[in-house]
Amino acid sequence: MRPNHDEAPVLDALARYHDADELGFSPPGHKQARGADPRARAVLGDAVYFGDVLADGGLDDRLLRGRVLERAEELMADAVHAEHTFFSTCGSSLSVKAAMLTVTCPGHSLLVGRDAHKSVVAGLILSGVRPAWVEPEWDAERNLAHPPSAAAYDKAFTEHPDADGALVTSPTPYGSAADLSAIAEVCHRRGKPLIVDEAWGAHLPFHDALPSWAMDAGADVCVTSVHKMGSGLEQGSVFHLQGDLLDPAELAARADLLGTTSPNVLLYAGIDAWRRQMVQHGSELMDRALSLATRTRAAIEEIDGFHVNDAADFCGPGRAAEFDPLPVVMDIAALGTTGYRAADWLREHHHIDMHLFDHRRVSAQHTHADDDRTTDRLLTALRDLADHADELRDAPRVDVPAPADLRMEQVRLPRDAYFGNHTDVPLDKAEGRVAGEMITPYPPGIPAILPGELLTEPVLRYLATGVRAGMNLPDAADKYLSTIRVVAED
Repeated sequence: MRPNHDEAPVLDALARYHDADELGFSPPGHKQARGADPRARAVLGDAVYFGDVLADGGLDDRLLRGRVLERAEELMADAVHAEHTFFSTCGSSLSVKAAMLTVTCPGHSLLVGRDAHKSVVAGLILSGVRPAWVEPEWDAERNLAHPPSAAAYDKAFTEHPDADGALVTSPTPYGSAADLSAIAEVCHRRGKPLIVDEAWGAHLPFHDALPSWAMDAGADVCVTSVHKMGSGLEQGSVFHLQGDLLDPAELAARADLLGTTSPNVLLYAGIDAWRRQMVQHGSELMDRALSLATRTRAAIEEIDGFHVNDAADFCGPGRAAEFDPLPVVMDIAALGTTGYRAADWLREHHHIDMHLFDHRRVSAQHTHADDDRTTDRLLTALRDLADHADELRDAPRVDVPAPADLRMEQVRLPRDAYFGNHTDVPLDKAEGRVAGEMITPYPPGIPAILPGELLTEPVLRYLATGVRAGMNLPDAADKYLSTIRVVAED
């Protein structure tokens, strides 16, 4: 029988919980807001506390006989053309680790695009999996990485035939997407599964003008963040499974191993509500979002000093296969300043927070929630930024390495280097040492240095000049990079 997408099992169960006047002598301790600090209630609102109930013994009975979460996951799977779907309240950072540990195991190898998010690297560190790195398509003119090609994965499998599978990130935070169908074919020809980290692609199943959705392209597992491009709450994530290369019970077990035993029902409710919204109205919502993004892109292109990257910039031989126009990526190199300084100026003077910023770009992420009011405010701020560009042109320069100098040799496993004995050395003494930490410019969260890599001067100079320019390195032991953590020498 066709699933009924008018239902929202989690939201419906919450409504029943309140209608029944359930009284909990169990966590959470605020007891439906009664014990919460009134000052917190004034800021957060009581609805937050009313929706914060136990998943089992609250939302559902102690044996989960109402199948509330299970039914919500089945509806999501149907909505996005997957065979199995699992909800996560720990973000895609957990979901991608669960997917990796279902495909491979400690001591085995996995093909991984070197443009992977730090959560993937964290999974390698925790698991002891050996990464076989696959090089992205590097745009040397724009100093920007696009997802690796199918040919790159084919070559990597030839060099590492023992690899248990492959992982690709698509779309990137900049909106460029891989040829997922071709990469899936490369994997399946060898009987190996494909994981797609599609954290930025929750909206993709709901409109044909967007890049290919991983499940439609033949991926075995894909991970997506409902809070990024959807209407979920922060940390709301889902991962989807299809095909016979992986056991759904194994994936569920890995997620259970890593996940919390106290899931936040508010996050489940946000995921459930978003699925219903998109099944019923997604095509219309995405039509409007894409039309608005097109108009906004054209208006920004008219501002002096701004160039909006589009498919002509990002797609083609040696670049991306597809392009998502909703992350509006603006190259502001002609303004003579950095994205770091521009983002700070926009927040200070117009109270606008940008999605991404780097040495030459800022990005304004658009979703179905934007409208003429929000984009008009953005355009006003960007025009004002252009008018004040003279005030921002003394920004320190970032020395971005050429592609050949950006990649360093992995001489130890990430796990071994991370958990080994460490010492901190001055930055100017770090060249030639083995990194003992992960160092990640954030956003977008792609590590520049991985544990176990042999440190080189161009990468160290890039990060040092980046920090002086305003780059954020939240995971570095010394975020100012006066020292760097390396593996202690015997």
